[in-house]
Amino acid sequence: MQNHNGKLNRVLSQFDILALSFGAMIGWGWVVLTGTWIQSAGTAGALIAFVIGGIMVTMVGLTYAELTSAMPKIGGEHVFTHRALGSKWSFVASWSIALGYISVVAFEAVALPTVVEYLFVDYKVGYLWNIAGWDVYLSWALLGSAGAVVITAVNYVGVKPAATFQFIATVMIALVGLALIFGGSVTAPPEDQLPAFIGGIGGVMAVLIMTPFMFVGFDVIPQAAEEINLPYKKIGSVLILSVVLAIIWYVGMVFGVGRSLGESQLANTSLATADAMGAIFNSSFASKILIIAGICGILTSWNSFLIGGSRILYAMAESKMLPGWLGKLHPKYKTPANAILFIGFLSAITPFFGRKMLVWLVDAGGLSIVISYLLVAISFIVLRKREPNMARPFRAGKSHIVGVIAVVLSLGMAVLYLPGMPAALIWPYEWLIIGGWWLIGIYYLSKTPRQDFHEFHEIQNKQYDEERKEMI
Repeated sequence: MQNHNGKLNRVLSQFDILALSFGAMIGWGWVVLTGTWIQSAGTAGALIAFVIGGIMVTMVGLTYAELTSAMPKIGGEHVFTHRALGSKWSFVASWSIALGYISVVAFEAVALPTVVEYLFVDYKVGYLWNIAGWDVYLSWALLGSAGAVVITAVNYVGVKPAATFQFIATVMIALVGLALIFGGSVTAPPEDQLPAFIGGIGGVMAVLIMTPFMFVGFDVIPQAAEEINLPYKKIGSVLILSVVLAIIWYVGMVFGVGRSLGESQLANTSLATADAMGAIFNSSFASKILIIAGICGILTSWNSFLIGGSRILYAMAESKMLPGWLGKLHPKYKTPANAILFIGFLSAITPFFGRKMLVWLVDAGGLSIVISYLLVAISFIVLRKREPNMARPFRAGKSHIVGVIAVVLSLGMAVLYLPGMPAALIWPYEWLIIGGWWLIGIYYLSKTPRQDFHEFHEIQNKQYDEERKEMI
């Protein structure tokens, strides 16, 4: 089945998009950071932080769920903000989320060879150069590039193969995670188990500021909206379900590790989840299995954000914001092939810049994603007021309160990146990434023919409204 304009194929099932969203959110962070969360706030404190953080992100997710069900067209934020705020702000939202997605894809290309070091300690050979104090080796960089080639190829040949790959990898992660959670629940806690709370409210806050960035990924669903073969209302419901599952996942990881490792073990581990798995099953092999699950997490996040990033570039090109070659679909596979190859190329060269790119990319991309969240939340409120009769198969409550909360939370998250704040961007590297990206963006914004852009979306909106009346 094809979409209304006869281009993209509607082939993604409920399980496909659930795996895309959930797999994007869990990624690799739970493997390396769970021990830090417990040491910062205690097991109970970290659990509370993730529940609060999950509720906050759910508010933002609800605005996405409603707008996606109302306007299920490729590009997500690109479409929402145009209808509510016009072409200028649509470009800002789209360009921001594009940097966020591309930065995650590039991040994963650096994360893969980094993680493999835990399995094969001495595989780095062929010294190349030193960047920001980090030695780059040819074998290390080539492994990341090889991963980029594989993920890019899977996406190039169709969104369905990419979704199938995502589903298999996500199931593998889930099985290992469940083993950790249930194993931790039946294992006798260590004698030097940390207190339930550490640092009081301050400890909880230290973990809370990290939680929004663990949940980034649910917004991939709107990007592929025209490729989803589901009733519009169900698209919104699956989006929220994926956020709920991610909350349960992170809570489960904190519980499993907190029950399995004592203070001395947590103080001397670089991968608490892997050591917890080893302690539960009294096996170093079990630890390696968890690291392999973590690698699957890298691949699922990588895959999801390549899908999201290529779709936002495709939508911008179709709107004449970006060069037309980014808006070309493959004649056979019906994928935005050029956009996929472009992002794949960027991720393939990223490992040659070294491991420090891990931090620079995720921070710079994180701020960009939060800016896009803010503009979507504002669009939610504007459309509720301006177009109260717009068909919304999935509604996020009767009032505007969800949107207001989402705006406040998005602003709060953005402030965390400013100088002097806990998640302040690193000068000059991270600010240079953002600055360079926006210099390019300003150029293309100045080249955007606003009248053509406006007319294009007016036509698209009318086409969708007609289709929606027939389908609901």
